[in-house]
Amino acid sequence: MTSYRQPGLVLTDRHFTVPLDHADPAGEQIRLYGREVVSSARAGAELPWLLYLEGGPGFGARRFPGKQAWLGRAVQEFRVLLLDQRGTGLSTPANRQTLPLRGGPEEQADYLAHFRADSIVRDCEAVRRQLTGGARWTVLGQSFGGFCATHYLSTAPEGLRTVLITGGLPSLDARADDVYRAACPRIQRKVEAHYARYPQDVERARRIAAHLAEHRTVLPGGYVLTPEAFQSLGIQLGTGDGSHQLHYLLENAFIAGAGGDELSDAFQEGVHAALSYAAHPLYAVLHEAIYAQGGAPTAWAAERVRAEFPQFDAAKTLAGDGPLLFTGESVHPWHFETDPALRPLREAAELLAQRTDWPPLYDAEVLAANEVPVAAAVYHDDMYVDTAHSLATARAIRGLRTWVTDEYEHDGVRASGSRVLDRLLALVRDEV
Repeated sequence: MTSYRQPGLVLTDRHFTVPLDHADPAGEQIRLYGREVVSSARAGAELPWLLYLEGGPGFGARRFPGKQAWLGRAVQEFRVLLLDQRGTGLSTPANRQTLPLRGGPEEQADYLAHFRADSIVRDCEAVRRQLTGGARWTVLGQSFGGFCATHYLSTAPEGLRTVLITGGLPSLDARADDVYRAACPRIQRKVEAHYARYPQDVERARRIAAHLAEHRTVLPGGYVLTPEAFQSLGIQLGTGDGSHQLHYLLENAFIAGAGGDELSDAFQEGVHAALSYAAHPLYAVLHEAIYAQGGAPTAWAAERVRAEFPQFDAAKTLAGDGPLLFTGESVHPWHFETDPALRPLREAAELLAQRTDWPPLYDAEVLAANEVPVAAAVYHDDMYVDTAHSLATARAIRGLRTWVTDEYEHDGVRASGSRVLDRLLALVRDEV
């Protein structure tokens, strides 16, 4: 272990070894990384543990420079573990550089099938037993981290002291098709709200998409920017400042060059930073698999469902005079052609999309008898997680208390995490 300091904090790097397949504990092992964070004023105290599970899939735990967002509030009473979920951050990374070591696409797909919430929760239980001496801990799950926390409640509630979920109550039984079918109208509302705020962006977006339709555009690093890829910048519209950031990106799109107007370097750099999956490829590879259960393949659900909503078709929009609709949190087969970080994983992703042997993720009977104190922040018009699905799940989990709010977007725990965490702790303690 290595310990070091930031203002007011003591941080310790911790490493754990767990089975790749928890059903085969004597088989291949992988390494997990977690960063312990404690207030320097209480570093030697006996404190309860709080485990943080990041959103995703595919993102390592946030790297905090000090007591930002919810962390400053958490260390007032907890010893915090920021866990990089398997395959992310420093936890045996899974990406285009490492996965070829597994073999071909079939071997890669079989390996990646062990990187969903079920395996992550069993990792957490292995880590808890090593770290707390068997004591229960509090879990804070953001977005996909909340999906993991819900699975935790289904399969290992004995390890949980309390559960706090922010923007991450999943449907217990919706398939990927249902998730995306519910998402499209929400995304359209977000786009319409953006254009109402920034009406000048209507023409800007159409002009950019038309340029991309006529000119093959390869961004720095090799990303091929198609009209459909450009539309996927709409993923930003689900965050607190996303609409503003998208506006600032669009206003800088064109510059007068030697051959006439062309896409500016600044715009291309900004788009590449927003769209590249190089830092989090598992988000793309496993995105639909996080919803898979019940013996049916996901079969590129977002791509199939999008065809049911022709208003999102860029070519049809450009043939008329309507506004171009951006898209949101979805992954499509063409991502594995446009993004050089994903191209080598295309065949493995295809095999995962056709896989049918996904085990169930949630146990409705266990959740209906839940005894663990649970509180969840549900954002009123969350672009990423359907509010109706979340509230149905809240009703299905015994004792769960919700805070439904329109003060924040999906990233509320990051934007104003101290207040969000305070509210959830008060709910589980019956203080509000």
